[in-house]
Parts: sequence; C-alpha cells; structure tokens
Amino acid sequence: MYKLKKTSIAAILLISIAASQSFAQTAKKTKAPAAPVKKTAAVPAKAASAPNVLKNKMDSLSAAIGVSFSNSLSSQGIDNINADVLTQTVKAALKGEKTAFGPEEANKFIGEYFQKMMEEKGATVRIEGEKFLEENKKKEGVVTTESGLQYQVIKMGEGPKPAATDKVKTHYHGTLTNGTIFDSSVQRGEPVEFPVNGVIKGWTEALQLMPVGSKWKLFIPYQLAYGERAAGPQIPGYSALVFEVELLEIVK
Repeated sequence: MYKLKKTSIAAILLISIAASQSFAQTAKKTKAPAAPVKKTAAVPAKAASAPNVLKNKMDSLSAAIGVSFSNSLSSQGIDNINADVLTQTVKAALKGEKTAFGPEEANKFIGEYFQKMMEEKGATVRIEGEKFLEENKKKEGVVTTESGLQYQVIKMGEGPKPAATDKVKTHYHGTLTNGTIFDSSVQRGEPVEFPVNGVIKGWTEALQLMPVGSKWKLFIPYQLAYGERAAGPQIPGYSALVFEVELLEIVK
C-alpha cells in the first residue's frame, strides 16, 4: 500500500570471488520444506554429518560462504549452476589468473541475466493480472475508471470526500488476485493514517472518489500499484492487487 524505495540485492554470487556486487531486485522463491527423517524403533534417525574438513577459521569461513552462496542461488531460483566452472573460476580469480570475464564484464552479464529473468517472470504475472481484470470488469457492480482502476461499492458513506492533500484514516485488507494476503490492517486490528497522495496511484485515485464512511473493493492494475518492481517478498513485479478499503475519517 505504501510507496517503497527501489532496492538492490547484494550479489552473494560474487562473494566467494572476494567482493559483493549489486544487481536488479528479484522476487524470492520459497523452498518446500525438506521431508522429515523417518525413525525406527531399532535405529534412531541421524542427521547427515558434515565433511570433517574444518580445521581452522578460514576453513570455517569458506564453508559458511559456501552455504550462504548456495542459499542465495536457491532463493533466486537458480538450481542448475555449473559447479565445476564455478570452482575453477573461483580458484583462478583468487590466484589472480585470467578468467572468462573481467570484473566489469561479469557485473554486466549478471545484471543482464537477472534483468531478463525478472522480465520473463514479470510477463507471466502481468498476463495473469490482465486476464483477471478483463474478466472482473464484466461483473455486476464493478466500475472501471479511465485510468484502468476498478472498484466495487460494498458500502457508500455519506461524509465528505478527501482531497489529494488530506490525511486519512483507513482500514484495509490487501491480497493478490489469487487471494494470497500480503497486508491487512483489519487482521492487525489497527487502522492506519497516511496522506492521500502518499500511497500507490490506485489508492490515491480511489480515496478521492470515496465519501467518508465508505467501504469499497479496489482492483488495481500493476501500473497503478507497484509497477514493474516487486514490493517485498510477497508482491512480485507486475502484480495486479485487490484491496478492501474502508475510509474511516479525514484526519484534521
């Protein structure tokens, strides 16, 4: 709901080559939990033992970097890395030997790779959102404005309408188009105050149409929400959003 600053993800991809780099923000991919280890009456389950190679602090640091590196790859949806090429490149880089990429070339390639990956994933999310909104606008009671914002009146209030420069108090419940909840003041049991012109475009437009005391359901295309960028781990880039918004008062 609030405007978020664009951020970059530290590229742990390069940490084992001695430096952190930044590239375009990617949406996080949640890993399924590992299957539980089965136990029998005769033999208790044992966790897999780690290789006994940690003889000093540098060994431990190397192992820790390996874990962080692997987790970073997994969280970004990369599970088919060529470990042999990676290992050879790390060894060569640490020795100062020639590698396939120079530092600037490597950064450029990484940035372009993740940008393309984001665009491909974004295209899927964008198409799903557009299909949802296209079907939704046909439903009874749904109004579509010139900007593409869609709303449905649950309750129409009788108070004044706020201006863009006003501060308002609202209750809201936000979901993706598939029903996944990403934020809800209703669930927290605490309404929120903010300036009308300090939120996403879809909210700014809708609030100025709502008399105080109204409760509307908003269907917001990605252009009027967070656009091409993700907003935290729960809202991918290009996401259409759905909100139930209750305008409680104009804060004086």
